[in-house]
Amino acid sequence: MFKDMPKENLYEFARQAIPCVGFNTRRATRLVTQYYDKALAPTGLRSTQYSLLSGLSMLGEASMQDLAFVLAMDRTTLTRNLSPLLKKGLVKVSVGSDRRARPITVTPKGKTVLENAFPYWQKAQAHIVETLGEANWDQMMRGLHQISMIVEEGAP
Repeated sequence: MFKDMPKENLYEFARQAIPCVGFNTRRATRLVTQYYDKALAPTGLRSTQYSLLSGLSMLGEASMQDLAFVLAMDRTTLTRNLSPLLKKGLVKVSVGSDRRARPITVTPKGKTVLENAFPYWQKAQAHIVETLGEANWDQMMRGLHQISMIVEEGAP
């Protein structure tokens, strides 16, 4: 694709894309997701499923709305990501006191899968943190938090 692109167009693309927060965070997200997917492959979980299971495990129980908020996912995406976990019996959706509020919890089987996946996640996580160094890791985490806060406040 790029080999056929006139150089001036490629330079313009790079000039606009390289400093773009959206471009760089999306690119990094795709690469990090692939990295964790590969690390978690022996467990049968994808990184999105691991994140969802671990987040839900920390919360104990959550409504779709609360879980979507915590994970910064729209409900449609959350439903799509929950589907394979429900089919595998790793999470369950209960009927709450209010029929609209359907609490989601990690099942005992889900907790076992999560516990078995943790060392794979931990190894991948440690590699990234160690490679970056603690100071860069801390700075990156603060920066990501700041970006999240700015975006949550609303677009201009």
